[in-house]
Amino acid sequence: MAATTLFANLKYSDGLTVVGISVCTAIVCEAISWVLIYRTTSYKSLKSSIDKASKKLETMKTDSSINNKPKSKAKKMDRVETSLKESNRDLSLFKFKSGAVVALVLFVVFGLLNSLFEGKAVAKLPFVPVRIVQKMSHRGLQGDDPTDCSMAFLYFLCSISIRTNLQKFLGFSPPRGAAGTGLFPMPDPKTN
Repeated sequence: MAATTLFANLKYSDGLTVVGISVCTAIVCEAISWVLIYRTTSYKSLKSSIDKASKKLETMKTDSSINNKPKSKAKKMDRVETSLKESNRDLSLFKFKSGAVVALVLFVVFGLLNSLFEGKAVAKLPFVPVRIVQKMSHRGLQGDDPTDCSMAFLYFLCSISIRTNLQKFLGFSPPRGAAGTGLFPMPDPKTN
């Protein structure tokens, strides 16, 4: 009981609470993903096939840049690229069920945090953000102080950074050759 009152009296208690809940949520979400995805043999075989195909494609591209590529090499590269795309599609479908469960967990946690910190500034930004960021960081807050930070903005920033780094630390990041791994995937040069 004394620890909770001590924590409540800290200057940054609300912000630390949001960060702590974000860390716990990231751990729970990665545990769910591990149970539903990463420990299965089908995921491991898909990941190894993507890795092999991407390495093979890289070596074929480096070899073809040195030599003039004959039509047989081009056809072989097309087959490897098609195989890689199919494996990436299968991997995305495989991850879909885990994504739905994780989204449900994140939705429930966000609703809980929103009810706890509604209209309350949980942190102070050390700068005045640009207008579009200020609209996100000041969402749902009363007052005119542009350095006030809402729970939604802090939770969003923490969730993105903590979960991504946790995935890298645990080795759950997508395979190297996985297409669409970023927010803006590389376009396919053949479609132009």
